[in-house]
Amino acid sequence: MKAPVSWIKDYVALPGDVTTEQLAARLTALGLKLEAIESPGDQITGPLVVGRVLTREPEPQKNGKTINWCTVDVGDANGTGEPQGIVCGAHNFDAGDLVVVVLPGAVLPGGFAISARKTYGHVSAGMICSAAELGLSADGEGIIVLPPDAGRPGDDAFEVLGLHDDVIEFEINPDRAYALSLRGVAREAALAYREEGATFTDPAARATPPADADGYPVVIDDPEGCPLFVARLVEGFDPSAPTPDWMARRLVQAGMRPISLAVDVTNYVMLEIGRPIHAYDADKLTGPIGVRRARAGERLTTLDGTDRALSPEDLVVTDDSGIIGLGGVMGGEPTEISGTTTRVLVESAHWDATSMFRTGKRHKIGSEAGKRNERGVDPTVCEAAADRVVELLVTHGGGVAVPGVTVAGSAPQPRPIEMAVDLPARISGMPVPDETTVAHLEAVGCAVSTAGDTLAATPPPWRPDLNDPYDLVEEVARIVGYDQVPSVLPTPGAGRGLTRSQQLRRRVGRTLAGAGCVEVISFPFVGEAALDQLGVPADDPRRHTVRLANPLSSEEPGYTTTLLPGLVKAASRNLGRGAPGVALFETGTVAFPVDRGPAPIFGVETRPSADDLAALLDTLPRQPLHLAVVLAGERERAGWWGAGRDTAWSDAVGVARRLATELGVDLEVRAAALAPWHPGRCAELLVGGSSLGHAGELHPNACRATGLPPRSAALELDLDALLAAVPDAVAGPDFSSYPLAKEDVALLVDTSVSVAEVETALRAGAGDLLESIRLFDVYTGEQVGEGRKSLAFALRFRASDRTLTEEDTSAARDAAVAAARERCGAVQR
Repeated sequence: MKAPVSWIKDYVALPGDVTTEQLAARLTALGLKLEAIESPGDQITGPLVVGRVLTREPEPQKNGKTINWCTVDVGDANGTGEPQGIVCGAHNFDAGDLVVVVLPGAVLPGGFAISARKTYGHVSAGMICSAAELGLSADGEGIIVLPPDAGRPGDDAFEVLGLHDDVIEFEINPDRAYALSLRGVAREAALAYREEGATFTDPAARATPPADADGYPVVIDDPEGCPLFVARLVEGFDPSAPTPDWMARRLVQAGMRPISLAVDVTNYVMLEIGRPIHAYDADKLTGPIGVRRARAGERLTTLDGTDRALSPEDLVVTDDSGIIGLGGVMGGEPTEISGTTTRVLVESAHWDATSMFRTGKRHKIGSEAGKRNERGVDPTVCEAAADRVVELLVTHGGGVAVPGVTVAGSAPQPRPIEMAVDLPARISGMPVPDETTVAHLEAVGCAVSTAGDTLAATPPPWRPDLNDPYDLVEEVARIVGYDQVPSVLPTPGAGRGLTRSQQLRRRVGRTLAGAGCVEVISFPFVGEAALDQLGVPADDPRRHTVRLANPLSSEEPGYTTTLLPGLVKAASRNLGRGAPGVALFETGTVAFPVDRGPAPIFGVETRPSADDLAALLDTLPRQPLHLAVVLAGERERAGWWGAGRDTAWSDAVGVARRLATELGVDLEVRAAALAPWHPGRCAELLVGGSSLGHAGELHPNACRATGLPPRSAALELDLDALLAAVPDAVAGPDFSSYPLAKEDVALLVDTSVSVAEVETALRAGAGDLLESIRLFDVYTGEQVGEGRKSLAFALRFRASDRTLTEEDTSAARDAAVAAARERCGAVQR
């Protein structure tokens, strides 16, 4: 909202020494956030004066352009009193017109210096200015032609154009729609300086003619959507009448483009009072005006030329010919004001804010009227706004106000709000006496009555955002001053710190960082295309996602059931930008719908019961915390120390093992097959016999589809389940001072037998003397036969109380081999 300071001062008597910066600071403290202060005259230096065109001689040029050689009377501003010779390329003026002239030595916005120079065969001593050249408007079509009474040649044009008039631009919160008008901003200015004696003059406080039966007929079929409709008629309007210069200037300062007198008047009153106005060409109306909801299949071409299919939820304005406007949002082409309009019907109606918001969003219309109507406008100023429009049309357009006045319906009345008098003090923490609370609520327009420790405040009609006691608390607090709210740090309870869950999650992050992984955060949304790239089967439970009612992207409408799509996308993006290798991890929730029907919706007047909350929680999807890791490209970098190494499936399994070891969890690994992993290089991860997730090499098709290099690996597991398996206390390692005994065994097994199965069997058979086991060789070839492989393990034994003998280690080794033979069919080589 742009508010010229001179316009604000029309309605509030501010102290004379108040600067624009001080006013903006006070209003910002009250909640009208300052965006910018515009001072158009600050960018112009040098002589800028009123001039009268004495002669204008058109001169066609060889390039096809026609320029005007003009002599302009600028009084004594040029130091000689002689007419000034100026070349001008615009054509919207003639001899006798008053114009704005900038003389040599001046500097215009953008650092454009003005000097006398020869052009088109003449010495042009200055320039006749357009609004764009002075920084007043983006519209550079034609120069500024001043009204005949704007001044005399040589007068200072700064005052004539209002270039010394600062404009304050505010960011208006949706709950403060009243401030989308000069009436509202001036009211806030009076509130800010009330202790200095500032008084507010309401531009909507005017005597209006009473309603009668002679007004234009209006029928409201939906009083909830449109509780009040005021109509006034002006006849004999001159469609060619110009918009007064002062009105056009204020519209430009407020960020609106002057169009025609009829349109400009409605915009001016909307900015002045805050009530959106619509004007119809009365000669294009047929029969009485009606207000109803649209019917299925109805259409309307709005003023922007768009043919729109209407919804049964849309409020529409009709006459006997059909629909003529989207009520409160945008008018229709059939009754549009034009250059031949002589009879103007003025509409000033109050519309349901929720309907306005939904209609605007549905049709993607962002009009100034809709912006105000959807936030809530004072319903009691409809008659005053209509009367103000009629007054301006009559005064400046030569029209005559038809005596009939239509007032259909009535303005809704605000309801009182009860509140404990000391609630603002208790909520804000500031010492707010009871009488201060009452005074501040009355200052914002509330009618307040007190009874003991309770007060009842009836909000003013321009504040539809005041609905409960805490809204009143905010009003009191902002007037007292948010800067007065004490800063008090809460005292932490003794012995409190990170919870066990937080500690374990941090340990997970440190472990993965130690494994060379970098944490990322991706959007938790997924679409069918991402799951297709990963090769997830159509009947896979991960395809069944929670669909979002308002997704950020129509291509990703579901809450993800796996972290891999976002993580793979991040890895591919980094590799595509030159990274030789990536190791990324992410922790986040996924969602699995429970399909138990829609969630119940409870009112806000009372707290839901325990059964209600249980029913609500029962409809929520299951949202476990997952951990995912993606490894791709270079895993170990080459250098003087030796050759590098690319990622392999074992790296993903190794990360899982490292994490389990750090958490003190016994992790079981066994062969599995699940998309998007390679069916022959996929491992299922289990703890206590329960599956946690999978790790291994990604399927070649998934790598190609997602842009990852071959042999990329991934890991995903249920982190909640993993952390739940972490023991409360992890026993530290046993250290022995006795020497280590080494034994190596090579076992022949079928290729279908996994290393993990053989290792588990060896551990079980070796007993307590086994300290560690490591696979150090895998061999397949003619020497072991087709369908067979040789696995070589290094077994390390140690006792805590003695030095092991050869018999001890041989017995333990033989027991381990026997267990592998029994469980896996292993044969020792």
